[in-house]
Amino acid sequence: MSTLMSTLQVSAAGLTAQRTRLDTTASNIANIQTTRGPDGGPYKRQDPVFEAVELGQGATMVRVSGIEADQSPPRLVYDPVHPDANPEGYVAMPNINLVEEMVNMITAQRAYEANAASIDTTRKMARSAIAIGES
Repeated sequence: MSTLMSTLQVSAAGLTAQRTRLDTTASNIANIQTTRGPDGGPYKRQDPVFEAVELGQGATMVRVSGIEADQSPPRLVYDPVHPDANPEGYVAMPNINLVEEMVNMITAQRAYEANAASIDTTRKMARSAIAIGES
């Protein structure tokens, strides 16, 4: 039974990690035009940081160890009438690429679905094992 439990634990950890990735990506997309963040500058793109955790017996699961701000420079967009424009007329915009964020979202969604399918398959296997034991 420990193999079934570790399979469920690995898949559940994967669901949690991909949920964090989806939430982070959604936050990045929502802030694509935010020119004033808490530090006074433009919003910085966020990325979850994952780490592998050994469970023993060859099983490894993923865990979110934190969320880091992307340190790449902001995009400069010429908009002299914007309230945050510098003296040359450029506005520092967040370092977010919408296409990249959409790809991240699709990838995270597919990984989430794969982990959910793994949990469902494990559940069906456990149910079948119990049925065999009862016969």
